[in-house]
Amino acid sequence: MEADTVNVGILSDTHNWLRPEIKTIFADCDCILHAGDICSLEILMELEKIAPVHAVRGNMDNGFWAQALPERRLVQLAGVGIYILHNVARLDLKPESAGIRVVVYGHTHRAKIQERGDVLYLNPGSAGPSRGSKASVARMRIDQGDIQVQILELHEP
Repeated sequence: MEADTVNVGILSDTHNWLRPEIKTIFADCDCILHAGDICSLEILMELEKIAPVHAVRGNMDNGFWAQALPERRLVQLAGVGIYILHNVARLDLKPESAGIRVVVYGHTHRAKIQERGDVLYLNPGSAGPSRGSKASVARMRIDQGDIQVQILELHEP
């Protein structure tokens, strides 16, 4: 995206369940990043109704629809390089050397924001069924290179 300011919705591990509140939380987002374990094409189609989606394949994503998704993806948003993959243990490059400022991942079902040098590592947590931790998503605002991130806990049904 070429704009100087973008609002980004970030989620992972929906496991074939799109909680209704996500549509409201991401309503004003310019795009959505999904870090895998989507588990059905229908989830991506619902998210596309909110905003353009950049998704990667997780270890639970199977079938023809999933084979079309990359395991890793680099996107540029408001001049910021964002690298998306499902399992950060499979990171195949040095983000700082590749000009990447944000690494988005999932897999652990635990939300985490961590800065390592000039790189922000972000796991939005699990947006799907709870597995021992609160369900959550993240929002990121990039404004002229300044990155602000927040984790938002989701309500239990």
